[in-house]
Amino acid sequence: MSPVEIALLALAGLCVAFAFIYGLARAIDNYGIVDIAWSYAFAALGVFYALFGAGWPARRALVATMAALWSLRLGTHLLIRIARKHPTEDGRYVQLRSDWKGAFAAKMAGFFQLQALSVVLLGIPFLAACSNPDPGLRPLELLGAALWLVSISGEALADAQLAAFKKRPEAAGKVCDAGLWRYSRHPNYFFEWMIWVSFFVLGSASPWGWVGILSPASMLFLLLRVTGIPATEEQSVRTKGDAYRRYQQTTSAFVPLPRRKPAL
Repeated sequence: MSPVEIALLALAGLCVAFAFIYGLARAIDNYGIVDIAWSYAFAALGVFYALFGAGWPARRALVATMAALWSLRLGTHLLIRIARKHPTEDGRYVQLRSDWKGAFAAKMAGFFQLQALSVVLLGIPFLAACSNPDPGLRPLELLGAALWLVSISGEALADAQLAAFKKRPEAAGKVCDAGLWRYSRHPNYFFEWMIWVSFFVLGSASPWGWVGILSPASMLFLLLRVTGIPATEEQSVRTKGDAYRRYQQTTSAFVPLPRRKPAL
């Protein structure tokens, strides 16, 4: 099969899978599980491309391993977090219920299908690398793998620090500003984006791999303008009020940077 045919087959399978997840979300009345499904889908996509791609076997194995380890770590982290809160739904989806009132079911069904499409589009670097038959790893691929290791470690550390903070009895209504969270309001999002940069760097060593720039570019747009920071910050302001507003004044929104002095 050609890379296009493999991608289309992956898209068809993911559309079916996300339709099933939508039905499950309706049954348990918690649409936040789409985040779990989206995260786990990349492990399936990476393994699928590694199995059916025509590239050098060792490169395909590397892609599958990187995609699966990142995907399973993030998906499991979200699974545990959402399961602990169930039946309480993530505030972003509670807000969508209000915003999409009157056509919620249809719009949410379309939203789930868009997740399937986003997985395939973001996975372009996987496909490019798994289609490259040249033996041996190029310096760019080694750089991508090293950057991936740093990024997944940073994301895991940020998640662990936030989880530890939330377990403290006095944490209710307060802002986590310890560890990486002292230098960025969303270090988990920053390292998540850096993971996509690493996938692009890895894929760019393969023919037509430059197309994979869509992955970090679109992820950056989503995190900064759509479903990432804007929705999370709105929810944080609603729940933490002035404490979070002060945090916004002193702490970088995305890239970890030294803290600023609060405005007078």
